[in-house]
Amino acid sequence: MSVSPFAFGYEDMALEAEPEFDPVLLSQLEGCEQRLGYTFTDRSLLRASLTHASGAEHRLASNERLEFLGDAILGAVVCELLYQQYPEYLEGDLTRVKSIVVSRQTCAKISQGLGMQEFLILGKGMTNHPTIPPSLLSDVFESLIAAIYLDGGMEAARQFIERSVGPEVEQAAEGEIGGNYKSLLQQVAQRERGMTPTYHLLDEKGPDHSKCFKISAQIGGQRYQGAWGRNKKEAEQRAARNALHELNGEPPPFVSD
Repeated sequence: MSVSPFAFGYEDMALEAEPEFDPVLLSQLEGCEQRLGYTFTDRSLLRASLTHASGAEHRLASNERLEFLGDAILGAVVCELLYQQYPEYLEGDLTRVKSIVVSRQTCAKISQGLGMQEFLILGKGMTNHPTIPPSLLSDVFESLIAAIYLDGGMEAARQFIERSVGPEVEQAAEGEIGGNYKSLLQQVAQRERGMTPTYHLLDEKGPDHSKCFKISAQIGGQRYQGAWGRNKKEAEQRAARNALHELNGEPPPFVSD
């Protein structure tokens, strides 16, 4: 359920007409919108999200409050993404992946990838630094999420988060838990079937120095859809993931042909 922007003290901001920006700032904000893939109805929200405390007239005019709100929205959307995309993961698995995706390090990485350092509104002391601190880049990413939410609602914020964070979710899931698809399948198979999965080589192709392998997982007499991999380990992990999806009544993510 989305929360009204007015609940967070932005009522006066929403009722005021958008201020006129000088041409340089307006061009900066428009460039930022193009980078984000989102056009603001109220660009004062975008300006606020880009304004570090060092560049603000007072702390309430900085992006600190927006950062607070954006952090909560990011966490909620990422949790829902993980819940929907990884039905075979246990709570502990989901928690570990989420902690990576919403970490300051990941948020800074995404912000830098979007080139937000080009659009920040900083005080003179900060502009003299040769590099922008990662913590500042992390904060602005969360602030932008809140600004988009307040401007366009939860769906607009969700779309921005999914575009920005989607690859990080997949990478974190593969890195933190991905090597455990076989372990997850073994847990499920033993818990629900009292059996241990086996893996079968179905096919291979390519020259000796660059072979690909097709492997399927099997539990008892039930064989699940095979998957290709660049090596046997990768093929087995993908086969295990196929089996986990089929056990949940979902189409397997890796096609075998």
